Amino acid sequence: MSSETRWARRTGSVIGEAAGEGAQCTGPPPRPRRADLQHCAPVPRRDRETFPRDPVKTPASLQTLIDDGVIDEVLRPLKSGKEAAVYVVRSGDDVRCAKVYKDMAQRSFKQRVQYQEGRKSRGSREARAVATGSKYGRRQQEAEWKNTEVDALYRLREAGVRVPEPHGYFHGVLLMELVTDSEGFSAPRLGEVELAAEQARAFHATLVRDVVRMLCCGLIHGDLSEYNVLVGPDGPVIIDFPQVVSAGGNNAARAMLLRDVNNLTASLGRWAPELLDTWYGEEMWALFEAGDLQPDTQLTGRFTPDLRRVDLDSVRDAINDARELALIRQQGREAQDED
Repeated sequence: MSSETRWARRTGSVIGEAAGEGAQCTGPPPRPRRADLQHCAPVPRRDRETFPRDPVKTPASLQTLIDDGVIDEVLRPLKSGKEAAVYVVRSGDDVRCAKVYKDMAQRSFKQRVQYQEGRKSRGSREARAVATGSKYGRRQQEAEWKNTEVDALYRLREAGVRVPEPHGYFHGVLLMELVTDSEGFSAPRLGEVELAAEQARAFHATLVRDVVRMLCCGLIHGDLSEYNVLVGPDGPVIIDFPQVVSAGGNNAARAMLLRDVNNLTASLGRWAPELLDTWYGEEMWALFEAGDLQPDTQLTGRFTPDLRRVDLDSVRDAINDARELALIRQQGREAQDED
């Protein structure tokens, strides 16, 4: 049985568990053809930095930062995603990026409740307001959602995880380091580079180490893949943390961790197929649950899974049947008392 076949069988249930019903796993992405390279090379792309810039329409939120002297100029848009729009800006002599978060009505991120489970509210009033869905509660929920990434970046940076350096949060805008490649252009995503097998293994080891450090901080990225890992001159840098998950307070934490690690393994396994036979996600979660995971823990990639799977639907049915039976018996006793 090939590595790809074993991988498809192994990851199907994990992806379905994290993504919900209807999710399917087709195994790792198809392996593209690769030049005989000894280092990573960006897929050719139009480097917009080398072209004359057209005037950029400055968003109101960034104009506020200009008026306050936080930044001096908006250079160009960098990307626009489901959660935010990112711009390249100049602040003094430094070129940075500014992440402008979209309002709740504009965002399209799915299954938000699942990701927010386990996050702590600032106080009982805020928690009640969020639970009732009041206007104040929605504002609090919006503020907490935007602050989540800011807090995570500072915590992870301090823990040694390779993430963009934050430079402050102003009026709903996150100002942070612009990750560049060795030539100073905006860094490509992991899915946009070709890698030699040795480089893929090195990147995988770096990312697994960073996931371990995140887990030791009590955090799981929750949406980690080749699309939110940038390739800088010193290796991979993890980005995009608004959906970060509490490892100890979220019931889906294990499934999300395994999905994160499996996504990275599938991507880098295109260049180093032996990675598809590793079990780093399962190994680190077992150590985390046992309280034995440390930031410098040396993982082996080996793990003996428990093949005895719990049929949750059957458990729920049994619980519901027991409740109905208890209710019927209670009603019967009440009827006898009335007689």
